[in-house]
Amino acid sequence: MSLTCGIVGLPNVGKSTLFNALSNTKAESANFPFCTIEPNVGLVSIPDQRLLTLAKIAQSENIVPTTIEFVDIAGLVKGAAEGKGKGNAFLSNIREVDLIIHVVRCFDDDDIIHVEGSVDVQRDISIIEYELILKDIESLEKKIQNLSKQSKSGDKEAKSSLDDAKELLAHLEEGNSARSFREGEVLFRDLFLLSQKPVLYACNVSEDDIVAGDNSYVQQVTEYARSQGDETVSFCAKIEAELAELDDDERSMFLEELGIDQAGLARLITAAYANLGLITYFTAGPKEARAWTIRSGLKAPAAAGVIHTDFERGFIRAETISFDDYVTFNGEKGAKEAGKMRQEGKEYIVKDGDVLLFRFNV
Repeated sequence: MSLTCGIVGLPNVGKSTLFNALSNTKAESANFPFCTIEPNVGLVSIPDQRLLTLAKIAQSENIVPTTIEFVDIAGLVKGAAEGKGKGNAFLSNIREVDLIIHVVRCFDDDDIIHVEGSVDVQRDISIIEYELILKDIESLEKKIQNLSKQSKSGDKEAKSSLDDAKELLAHLEEGNSARSFREGEVLFRDLFLLSQKPVLYACNVSEDDIVAGDNSYVQQVTEYARSQGDETVSFCAKIEAELAELDDDERSMFLEELGIDQAGLARLITAAYANLGLITYFTAGPKEARAWTIRSGLKAPAAAGVIHTDFERGFIRAETISFDDYVTFNGEKGAKEAGKMRQEGKEYIVKDGDVLLFRFNV
Protein backbone atom coordinates (compact mmCIF):
# COMPACT_ATOMS: atom_id res chain seq x y z
CA MET A 1 0.00 0.00 0.00
CA SER A 2 1.22 3.50 -0.81
CA LEU A 3 1.91 5.71 2.23
CA THR A 4 3.08 9.30 2.16
CA CYS A 5 4.50 11.59 4.84
CA GLY A 6 4.72 15.33 4.22
CA ILE A 7 7.61 17.22 5.85
CA VAL A 8 6.50 20.73 6.85
CA GLY A 9 7.75 23.60 8.98
CA LEU A 10 8.99 27.17 8.82
CA PRO A 11 11.81 28.01 6.39
CA ASN A 12 15.33 27.08 7.56
CA VAL A 13 14.32 24.60 10.26
CA GLY A 14 16.05 21.63 8.57
CA LYS A 15 13.29 20.15 6.41
CA SER A 16 15.30 19.70 3.22
CA THR A 17 18.37 18.52 5.14
CA LEU A 18 16.16 15.92 6.81
CA PHE A 19 14.69 14.92 3.46
CA ASN A 20 18.16 14.61 1.92
CA ALA A 21 19.29 12.37 4.74
CA LEU A 22 16.12 10.27 4.49
CA SER A 23 16.15 9.72 0.77
CA ASN A 24 19.74 10.68 -0.11
CA THR A 25 18.33 12.45 -3.19
CA LYS A 26 20.14 15.72 -2.52
CA ALA A 27 17.26 18.17 -2.59
CA GLU A 28 18.50 21.75 -2.75
CA SER A 29 19.29 23.15 0.69
CA ALA A 30 20.41 26.68 1.48
CA ASN A 31 20.34 29.31 4.21
CA PHE A 32 17.45 31.43 2.93
CA PRO A 33 13.64 31.13 2.81
CA PHE A 34 11.76 29.42 -0.05
CA CYS A 35 14.77 27.46 -1.24
CA THR A 36 12.40 24.55 -1.96
CA ILE A 37 9.94 25.61 -4.66
CA GLU A 38 8.50 22.31 -5.90
CA PRO A 39 8.00 19.47 -3.47
CA ASN A 40 10.75 16.83 -3.59
CA VAL A 41 9.61 13.22 -3.31
CA GLY A 42 11.60 10.23 -2.14
CA LEU A 43 10.88 6.59 -1.28
CA VAL A 44 12.50 5.45 1.96
CA SER A 45 12.92 1.86 3.08
CA ILE A 46 11.56 0.95 6.50
CA PRO A 47 14.45 -0.40 8.61
CA ASP A 48 13.52 -3.88 9.85
CA GLN A 49 16.17 -6.33 11.01
CA ARG A 50 13.58 -9.12 10.92
CA LEU A 51 13.52 -9.04 7.12
CA LEU A 52 17.28 -9.58 6.92
CA THR A 53 17.03 -12.46 9.40
CA LEU A 54 14.29 -14.13 7.37
CA ALA A 55 16.22 -13.68 4.13
CA LYS A 56 19.30 -15.33 5.64
CA ILE A 57 17.30 -18.34 6.86
CA ALA A 58 15.36 -18.71 3.58
CA GLN A 59 18.54 -18.05 1.57
CA SER A 60 16.61 -15.52 -0.48
CA GLU A 61 18.18 -14.14 -3.65
CA ASN A 62 16.46 -10.76 -3.27
CA ILE A 63 15.39 -8.66 -0.29
CA VAL A 64 12.53 -6.19 -0.75
CA PRO A 65 11.75 -3.92 2.24
CA THR A 66 8.53 -2.02 2.62
CA THR A 67 8.69 1.72 1.95
CA ILE A 68 7.19 5.07 2.89
CA GLU A 69 7.11 8.04 0.53
CA PHE A 70 8.38 11.33 1.96
CA VAL A 71 7.50 14.69 0.44
CA ASP A 72 9.62 17.75 1.24
CA ILE A 73 7.12 20.62 1.23
CA ALA A 74 8.54 24.15 1.08
CA GLY A 75 8.68 26.30 4.22
CA LEU A 76 5.40 27.90 5.26
CA VAL A 77 5.15 31.40 6.74
CA LYS A 78 2.44 33.60 8.21
CA GLY A 79 -0.12 34.29 5.51
CA ALA A 80 0.52 31.05 3.63
CA ALA A 81 -3.21 30.35 3.52
CA GLU A 82 -3.65 33.62 1.61
CA GLY A 83 -0.84 32.71 -0.77
CA LYS A 84 2.19 34.39 0.82
CA GLY A 85 5.46 32.65 0.07
CA LYS A 86 3.80 30.41 -2.54
CA GLY A 87 1.75 29.17 0.43
CA ASN A 88 -1.40 28.15 -1.41
CA ALA A 89 0.45 25.72 -3.68
CA PHE A 90 2.39 24.25 -0.78
CA LEU A 91 -0.73 23.77 1.33
CA SER A 92 -2.32 21.91 -1.56
CA ASN A 93 0.60 19.46 -1.53
CA ILE A 94 -0.19 18.59 2.10
CA ARG A 95 -3.67 17.38 1.14
CA GLU A 96 -2.15 14.31 -0.48
CA VAL A 97 -0.18 13.00 2.53
CA ASP A 98 -1.21 10.46 5.18
CA LEU A 99 0.95 11.91 7.97
CA ILE A 100 2.43 15.35 8.60
CA ILE A 101 5.98 15.44 9.95
CA HIS A 102 6.29 18.88 11.50
CA VAL A 103 9.96 19.85 11.78
CA VAL A 104 10.65 22.29 14.62
CA ARG A 105 13.96 24.07 15.08
CA CYS A 106 15.12 23.38 18.64
CA PHE A 107 18.57 24.97 18.69
CA ASP A 108 20.08 28.45 18.74
CA ASP A 109 22.55 29.50 16.03
CA ASP A 110 23.06 33.13 15.01
CA ASP A 111 24.60 31.98 11.71
CA ILE A 112 21.37 30.34 10.55
CA ILE A 113 18.58 32.76 9.71
CA HIS A 114 15.27 32.31 11.51
CA VAL A 115 12.37 33.69 9.49
CA GLU A 116 10.82 35.14 12.69
CA GLY A 117 14.11 36.50 14.01
CA SER A 118 14.44 34.11 16.97
CA VAL A 119 13.65 30.57 18.11
CA ASP A 120 10.33 30.25 19.94
CA VAL A 121 9.01 26.73 19.48
CA GLN A 122 5.49 27.43 20.71
CA ARG A 123 5.13 30.39 18.35
CA ASP A 124 6.76 28.49 15.48
CA ILE A 125 4.44 25.51 15.87
CA SER A 126 1.36 27.74 16.12
CA ILE A 127 2.27 29.59 12.90
CA ILE A 128 2.23 26.36 10.88
CA GLU A 129 -0.81 24.90 12.56
CA TYR A 130 -2.82 28.11 12.26
CA GLU A 131 -2.11 28.27 8.53
CA LEU A 132 -3.42 24.72 8.15
CA ILE A 133 -6.54 25.65 10.11
CA LEU A 134 -7.09 28.79 8.00
CA LYS A 135 -6.95 26.69 4.86
CA ASP A 136 -9.48 24.28 6.38
CA ILE A 137 -11.77 27.20 7.26
CA GLU A 138 -11.66 28.30 3.63
CA SER A 139 -12.57 24.77 2.46
CA LEU A 140 -15.35 24.45 5.02
CA GLU A 141 -16.90 27.82 4.17
CA LYS A 142 -17.25 26.69 0.55
CA LYS A 143 -18.79 23.43 1.73
CA ILE A 144 -21.29 25.32 3.89
CA GLN A 145 -22.36 27.44 0.93
CA ASN A 146 -23.13 24.30 -1.09
CA LEU A 147 -24.90 22.58 1.80
CA SER A 148 -27.00 25.67 2.45
CA LYS A 149 -28.32 25.60 -1.12
CA GLN A 150 -29.10 21.88 -0.86
CA SER A 151 -30.83 22.17 2.53
CA LYS A 152 -33.13 24.94 1.24
CA SER A 153 -34.47 22.48 -1.30
CA GLY A 154 -35.59 20.20 1.54
CA ASP A 155 -32.66 17.80 1.55
CA LYS A 156 -32.67 16.43 5.14
CA GLU A 157 -29.23 14.84 4.84
CA ALA A 158 -27.78 18.15 3.66
CA LYS A 159 -29.43 19.92 6.61
CA SER A 160 -27.79 17.51 9.06
CA SER A 161 -24.42 17.91 7.34
CA LEU A 162 -24.85 21.68 7.39
CA ASP A 163 -25.29 21.66 11.16
CA ASP A 164 -22.14 19.55 11.54
CA ALA A 165 -20.23 21.85 9.21
CA LYS A 166 -21.21 24.96 11.13
CA GLU A 167 -20.22 23.35 14.43
CA LEU A 168 -16.86 22.29 13.01
CA LEU A 169 -16.31 25.75 11.52
CA ALA A 170 -16.86 27.38 14.93
CA HIS A 171 -14.35 24.90 16.40
CA LEU A 172 -11.74 25.84 13.77
CA GLU A 173 -12.36 29.57 14.13
CA GLU A 174 -11.39 29.25 17.79
CA GLY A 175 -7.95 28.10 16.64
CA ASN A 176 -8.54 24.38 17.19
CA SER A 177 -7.51 21.65 14.79
CA ALA A 178 -10.06 19.46 13.03
CA ARG A 179 -8.53 16.36 14.64
CA SER A 180 -9.45 17.70 18.09
CA PHE A 181 -13.14 17.99 17.13
CA ARG A 182 -15.54 15.61 18.92
CA GLU A 183 -12.74 13.38 20.20
CA GLY A 184 -11.26 12.93 16.75
CA GLU A 185 -14.45 12.31 14.77
CA VAL A 186 -13.71 12.62 11.06
CA LEU A 187 -16.23 14.65 9.07
CA PHE A 188 -16.25 15.60 5.38
CA ARG A 189 -13.55 13.23 4.20
CA ASP A 190 -13.96 14.68 0.72
CA LEU A 191 -12.39 17.94 1.93
CA PHE A 192 -9.13 16.28 3.04
CA LEU A 193 -8.86 18.77 5.90
CA LEU A 194 -5.23 19.57 6.63
CA SER A 195 -5.60 19.91 10.39
CA GLN A 196 -7.35 16.53 10.52
CA LYS A 197 -4.17 14.69 9.58
CA PRO A 198 -2.05 13.01 12.26
CA VAL A 199 1.16 14.84 13.18
CA LEU A 200 4.61 13.68 14.24
CA TYR A 201 6.84 16.47 15.59
CA ALA A 202 10.49 16.18 14.56
CA CYS A 203 12.75 18.27 16.82
CA ASN A 204 15.93 19.36 15.06
CA VAL A 205 18.57 19.80 17.77
CA SER A 206 22.29 20.63 17.89
CA GLU A 207 25.07 18.03 17.85
CA ASP A 208 25.67 18.57 21.57
CA ASP A 209 22.02 18.17 22.50
CA ILE A 210 21.51 14.94 20.56
CA VAL A 211 24.10 13.40 22.88
CA ALA A 212 23.24 15.29 26.08
CA GLY A 213 19.49 14.70 25.84
CA ASP A 214 16.36 16.81 25.44
CA ASN A 215 16.87 20.54 25.83
CA SER A 216 14.21 23.00 27.01
CA TYR A 217 12.96 23.54 23.46
CA VAL A 218 12.37 19.81 22.94
CA GLN A 219 10.66 19.56 26.31
CA GLN A 220 8.24 22.32 25.28
CA VAL A 221 7.47 20.58 21.98
CA THR A 222 6.98 17.24 23.73
CA GLU A 223 4.62 18.77 26.27
CA TYR A 224 2.55 20.39 23.54
CA ALA A 225 2.53 17.24 21.39
CA ARG A 226 1.27 15.13 24.29
CA SER A 227 -1.54 17.60 24.93
CA GLN A 228 -2.65 16.99 21.33
CA GLY A 229 -2.21 13.23 21.48
CA ASP A 230 0.85 13.39 19.21
CA GLU A 231 4.46 12.22 19.51
CA THR A 232 7.93 13.74 19.11
CA VAL A 233 11.24 12.45 17.79
CA SER A 234 14.55 14.30 18.21
CA PHE A 235 17.21 14.30 15.52
CA CYS A 236 20.22 16.38 14.50
CA ALA A 237 19.98 17.26 10.82
CA LYS A 238 23.70 17.93 10.59
CA ILE A 239 24.62 14.52 12.00
CA GLU A 240 22.03 12.72 9.87
CA ALA A 241 23.39 14.43 6.75
CA GLU A 242 26.86 13.10 7.60
CA LEU A 243 25.51 9.61 8.33
CA ALA A 244 23.78 9.54 4.95
CA GLU A 245 27.17 9.75 3.25
CA LEU A 246 28.60 6.70 5.08
CA ASP A 247 28.31 2.98 4.45
CA ASP A 248 26.79 0.65 7.07
CA ASP A 249 30.05 -0.13 8.89
CA GLU A 250 31.17 3.51 8.96
CA ARG A 251 27.71 4.58 10.14
CA SER A 252 27.82 2.13 13.04
CA MET A 253 31.27 3.33 14.08
CA PHE A 254 30.21 6.98 13.90
CA LEU A 255 27.13 6.35 16.05
CA GLU A 256 29.25 4.42 18.55
CA GLU A 257 31.73 7.29 18.77
CA LEU A 258 28.86 9.69 19.46
CA GLY A 259 27.38 7.35 22.06
CA ILE A 260 24.07 7.06 20.17
CA ASP A 261 22.26 3.72 19.96
CA GLN A 262 20.15 4.48 16.89
CA ALA A 263 20.16 7.16 14.21
CA GLY A 264 17.44 9.78 14.52
CA LEU A 265 16.09 8.98 11.07
CA ALA A 266 15.55 5.32 11.92
CA ARG A 267 13.57 6.37 14.98
CA LEU A 268 11.62 8.90 12.94
CA ILE A 269 10.72 6.36 10.24
CA THR A 270 9.68 3.79 12.85
CA ALA A 271 7.59 6.40 14.70
CA ALA A 272 5.91 7.52 11.45
CA TYR A 273 5.08 3.89 10.65
CA ALA A 274 3.59 3.30 14.10
CA ASN A 275 1.73 6.63 14.05
CA LEU A 276 -0.19 5.54 10.98
CA GLY A 277 -1.31 2.33 12.72
CA LEU A 278 0.68 0.08 10.41
CA ILE A 279 2.19 -3.37 10.83
CA THR A 280 4.40 -5.57 8.70
CA TYR A 281 3.97 -9.14 7.55
CA PHE A 282 6.50 -11.10 5.53
CA THR A 283 6.77 -13.56 2.67
CA ALA A 284 10.00 -15.53 2.44
CA GLY A 285 11.43 -18.05 0.01
CA PRO A 286 14.52 -18.82 -2.09
CA LYS A 287 13.68 -16.19 -4.70
CA GLU A 288 12.67 -13.33 -2.44
CA ALA A 289 12.15 -12.20 1.14
CA ARG A 290 9.73 -9.31 1.25
CA ALA A 291 8.03 -7.04 3.79
CA TRP A 292 4.43 -5.95 3.24
CA THR A 293 2.71 -2.99 4.87
CA ILE A 294 -0.88 -3.26 6.09
CA ARG A 295 -3.06 -1.44 8.58
CA SER A 296 -3.39 -3.08 11.97
CA GLY A 297 -6.54 -5.19 12.31
CA LEU A 298 -6.70 -6.30 8.68
CA LYS A 299 -8.07 -9.80 7.98
CA ALA A 300 -6.09 -12.34 5.96
CA PRO A 301 -7.92 -11.93 2.60
CA ALA A 302 -7.44 -8.15 2.61
CA ALA A 303 -3.79 -8.59 3.61
CA ALA A 304 -3.38 -10.99 0.69
CA GLY A 305 -4.91 -8.37 -1.59
CA VAL A 306 -1.95 -6.08 -0.88
CA ILE A 307 0.16 -8.53 -2.90
CA HIS A 308 -2.40 -8.98 -5.70
CA THR A 309 -6.15 -8.56 -5.99
CA ASP A 310 -6.41 -12.18 -7.23
CA PHE A 311 -5.03 -13.34 -3.87
CA GLU A 312 -7.94 -11.66 -2.09
CA ARG A 313 -10.60 -12.61 -4.64
CA GLY A 314 -9.68 -16.30 -4.64
CA PHE A 315 -8.45 -16.57 -1.03
CA ILE A 316 -8.55 -20.10 0.42
CA ARG A 317 -6.28 -19.93 3.47
CA ALA A 318 -3.11 -18.39 4.89
CA GLU A 319 -0.33 -20.73 6.01
CA THR A 320 1.02 -18.77 8.94
CA ILE A 321 4.21 -18.90 11.00
CA SER A 322 5.11 -16.30 13.62
CA PHE A 323 8.48 -14.59 13.15
CA ASP A 324 9.82 -16.05 16.41
CA ASP A 325 8.83 -19.59 15.42
CA TYR A 326 10.29 -19.15 11.94
CA VAL A 327 13.64 -18.18 13.49
CA THR A 328 13.55 -20.74 16.32
CA PHE A 329 12.87 -23.65 13.97
CA ASN A 330 15.12 -22.38 11.18
CA GLY A 331 12.56 -21.72 8.50
CA GLU A 332 9.32 -23.01 7.03
CA LYS A 333 10.26 -26.71 6.95
CA GLY A 334 11.38 -26.79 10.58
CA ALA A 335 8.37 -24.79 11.78
CA LYS A 336 6.00 -27.09 9.90
CA GLU A 337 7.61 -30.23 11.37
CA ALA A 338 7.35 -28.71 14.85
CA GLY A 339 3.64 -28.02 14.35
CA LYS A 340 4.16 -24.26 14.33
CA MET A 341 2.64 -23.60 10.90
CA ARG A 342 -1.03 -22.73 11.29
CA GLN A 343 -3.82 -22.89 8.70
CA GLU A 344 -5.76 -19.62 9.07
CA GLY A 345 -9.03 -18.77 7.32
CA LYS A 346 -10.87 -15.66 6.17
CA GLU A 347 -11.52 -14.31 9.68
CA TYR A 348 -7.90 -14.42 10.79
CA ILE A 349 -6.50 -11.01 11.75
CA VAL A 350 -2.90 -10.75 10.56
CA LYS A 351 -0.35 -9.97 13.28
CA ASP A 352 2.83 -7.94 13.05
CA GLY A 353 5.70 -10.24 12.11
CA ASP A 354 3.61 -13.05 10.61
CA VAL A 355 5.36 -14.99 7.86
CA LEU A 356 2.59 -15.89 5.41
CA LEU A 357 2.01 -18.12 2.41
CA PHE A 358 -1.36 -17.51 0.78
CA ARG A 359 -3.31 -20.26 -0.96
CA PHE A 360 -5.85 -19.02 -3.50
CA ASN A 361 -7.83 -20.10 -6.54
CA VAL A 362 -9.26 -17.87 -9.27
